[in-house]
Order: sequence, then structure tokens, then C-alpha cells
Amino acid sequence: MRHWDEFLAPYKQAVEELKVKLRGMRSQFELGEEHSPIEFVTGRVKPIASILDKANQKNIPLDQLESELQDIAGVRMMCQFVDDIKRVVSILRMRKDFRIIEEKDYISYKKPSGYRSYHMVIEYPVQTINGEKKILAEIQIRTLAMNFWATIEHSLNYKYKGHFPKEIQMRLKRASEAAFRLDEEMSLIREEIQEAQAFFTKKKEQTNDHRENE
Repeated sequence: MRHWDEFLAPYKQAVEELKVKLRGMRSQFELGEEHSPIEFVTGRVKPIASILDKANQKNIPLDQLESELQDIAGVRMMCQFVDDIKRVVSILRMRKDFRIIEEKDYISYKKPSGYRSYHMVIEYPVQTINGEKKILAEIQIRTLAMNFWATIEHSLNYKYKGHFPKEIQMRLKRASEAAFRLDEEMSLIREEIQEAQAFFTKKKEQTNDHRENE
């Protein structure tokens, strides 16, 4: 167990640092009173059992996990609108604190299952007491609707171990298309939604200021 703690330590550090940095992007948009393309940011380090399962599925030797398994450290960025994803990707490409190794556009080219998301595999430098250690991490950027579908599909995948009954598979594909249509419909009324959200935020701030002055 101690070996795993030592192995996963830099990945845990990377996830925590990336969450702070990427959440900082959202704060900067809010300070500039501009619509934030980032709704929220989450992150996790893959559990040991999941690492072993994936290594087994992909025939990755344990001594090659660092170079062959790209998503031990994972960060997820949620967006309200599909167009927000493009903006987030553009901003991430300009960052100097990590290097992008690979990009996978599962939005323009969805997976056969119906899965949609934008993935970036990055090389992130972690500062340790023994010096700098560069690790691989994955950033997933998706809408809230895409995330809802992917979360359900992920849970079912564990239950059926990747072998879905045909009826479940068919319904998942239908749900994927429904989620994408939802994103498209929301994009059509994007301006109205943003105006309403800006109004609500301003009203909330005014109410808080009034309470503080009482």
C-alpha cells in the first residue's frame, strides 16, 4: 500500500493544483463581469482497482503505467454551452504551465456508444522534494448535458462490464441524441439565458449588500 501511496502522490498533487488553477479562470471571468465559459471544475485520481483493471484491459505492464496510462490524474471542466467548450480549449492551448500531448474531439466525432466530450492529455510538471516530476493527466471538457449522459453510461458500464444488452445500448444512444439536442436548443437561446443569469447575479449581490448594511 505504501508503494501505491508514493506512486499516486504526485498525481494527487497535480489534480489539486489544476483544480485551483482552472477554477481561477472562472473567477477571472467573473471579476471582469464577463460570461464564464466554465460552470465548475472537478478532479480525481483514479482508484487503484480501476488503474489495475485498465492496465489489464490494455495489457500495460505495471512498470509502464506512468508513460502508458494517460488518465490516472483527471480533471473535468463543465460548460453551459457547446460553444463554451471551444473557448475553453482555446484558452488552455495558450497556457504555459503544462504541455498538451494529445487532443481528442469526441464532440465532432462522437464515440459509437454516443459518448461526447473533448479530451486533452497534458504533461504537467509537479514540484516535489526530489525535484520536478512530469506526469500525464487528462482534462475533459463537456457540457452539463454531456456529463449527465456520461455519468449514467459509466455506472451502467460497471454493471454490465462493457457488454450492454441491445435494448440498453439503444436507449443510451437515444438519450445521447436527446442530450445533444438539448445542448443545441439551449445554444439557440444563449443570449436570453446569459442575460437572465446576469440579472439574477446582480440582484443577488444587491440583496447581500443591503443585508450587510442593515
